[in-house]
Amino acid sequence: MADSAPPVRKGYAVIQDYLKTLDSSPGVYRMLDEQSRILYVGKARNLRNRVSSYSRPSAQHSRRIERMISETASMMFLTTRTETEALLLEQNLIKQLKPKFNVLLRDDKSFPNILVTDHPFPMIKKHRGAKKEGGSYYGPFASAGAVNRVLNQLQKGFQLRNCTDSMFETRTRPCLQFQIKRCSGPCVGKISEAEYAKAVKDSQRFLSGKSTEIQEALATQMAEASEAMEFERAAALRDRIRALTQVQTAQGINPQTVAEADIIALHMENGQACVQVFFIRANQNWGNQDFYPRVGADVNAAEVMEAFIGQFYDQKEPPRLLLLSHGIEDADLMCEALSGKLGRKVEITVPQRGEKSELVDGALRNARESLARRMSESATQAKLLRGLAEAFGLDGPPERIEVYDNSHIQGTNAVGGMIVAGPDGFMKNQYRKFNIRGEDLTPGDDFGMMKEVLNRRLKRLLKEDPDRTKGLWPDLMLIDGGAGQVSAVAEIMAEHGVADLPFVGVAKGIDRDAGKEEFYRTGERPFALRHNDPVLYFVQRLRDEAHRFAIGTHRAKRAKSNMKNPLDEISGVGGARKRSLLAHFGSAKAVSRANLADLKAVDGVSESLAERIYAFFHERG
Repeated sequence: MADSAPPVRKGYAVIQDYLKTLDSSPGVYRMLDEQSRILYVGKARNLRNRVSSYSRPSAQHSRRIERMISETASMMFLTTRTETEALLLEQNLIKQLKPKFNVLLRDDKSFPNILVTDHPFPMIKKHRGAKKEGGSYYGPFASAGAVNRVLNQLQKGFQLRNCTDSMFETRTRPCLQFQIKRCSGPCVGKISEAEYAKAVKDSQRFLSGKSTEIQEALATQMAEASEAMEFERAAALRDRIRALTQVQTAQGINPQTVAEADIIALHMENGQACVQVFFIRANQNWGNQDFYPRVGADVNAAEVMEAFIGQFYDQKEPPRLLLLSHGIEDADLMCEALSGKLGRKVEITVPQRGEKSELVDGALRNARESLARRMSESATQAKLLRGLAEAFGLDGPPERIEVYDNSHIQGTNAVGGMIVAGPDGFMKNQYRKFNIRGEDLTPGDDFGMMKEVLNRRLKRLLKEDPDRTKGLWPDLMLIDGGAGQVSAVAEIMAEHGVADLPFVGVAKGIDRDAGKEEFYRTGERPFALRHNDPVLYFVQRLRDEAHRFAIGTHRAKRAKSNMKNPLDEISGVGGARKRSLLAHFGSAKAVSRANLADLKAVDGVSESLAERIYAFFHERG
């Protein structure tokens, strides 16, 4: 009889073995379980000392740390030159690896800014993501809604264009924005470059916090225009002042003594946490956003706050000042790391009195109220998930539900949509769209589209998480359709070797009325839930969200397709020549029908370019 494998060594004994090879360098350590899954990532000023603190059973560890040590089967180490480098590396690894025992920031995302572009006649627009485009950026704003409100009023106040450069270059007549007095019409010469530049400068001064100066100057100009009996100009200036006042009103409290800061407040209760971040820029409140980091029952506020700051600013530009509700242990180290990122000094403080303290108190109140609402919603969600598990015969309440839907018009611009929900509600950062690529699909073939979407989804899951250990696999899949769809999905699952994955088909039922949905499972008769069952309403909400997402994605794809101008695809046809062609023929369709002689007659179009344009349209069939 073969000898049985020796038991895997874990815990204090394993950690003690590593002490023999460690020195006092700064660095990052990782603790792994017996299946090499990352349990914890930490930083250390002195690796030997830090690891030594985990090697003594007599040390007073929290229950969380005791569990982590007991599961540790191996460790990995990376030394760095400085502790600051270790801090940055630690937060980077936490975001990438999402270890089980670390405080983890969820719902991390970029925040929108306002961009005034580099152009003789700059446009003003919302921008999200890396600041690669040339121009002046103002932000961040807490939400797209906050940016849109400010942009709306700025367009009323300063009448800056919001059209793309290509559209600007090809306009021959003023657009609707000019007619409703939201744009000064620079595309067709309704305003001089100097006058437009002044409006741009005023808008930038307003976004930089010099709103009072601008309003005073506008009030003086309005009075002068009124005295000169230029009543139309006076009315326009009055409207501009009114628009700017509305921006300030919407921004709420604007601090007098804080020009630029992020206010970060933390409230913890019953093993859950809420962090509220308020953005103060140019003495103006540009909104707030709440976050719910993953924490344990025995994690202290300093640890949560430090983890949040490190992960939050990993890909974001920090302000000059952070006002915190709770202090962190390595404040000097965090200041050094953030200062290096920003290229100028960053200060971190916990204010005790004055306006700064009042700002933190306000953020803390918001954090407390937001967490109370979330805990109430979570209790309801947990009850619904238990009911869903019971209705569909699942082993337990699902942690991850994926819902699929397709959208198209007679097969054109077809897209598939996947939405995700769990104990915390909709997980919008997990939503995915699938542009249907199948060349052999019959237009409108919903079965074929669903097969393509699920094939691609399952291939990705098998590639990214073959052992199902990373939490990427759904506990339940809801498919839009009845017996036919369920049969097709079952075939796909069997092909990929994941036939154990629970899924349910949701059909509209009799007369396709909401409330009469029928549910289909492989090898079982269809069934329905009671008309007033809360679980039925929950499934309807999931299905409606999937439909909303799919149809929204389809409309965006269709709009983009409709906006395409074939002239953009022709080499040598830039903005000026495209404008000449459209002015001469009236439309791209007319250009496509023009003969060679007419193309040559267009101003700025050479003989060789005319031949290229003619060949482009006529060789395409």
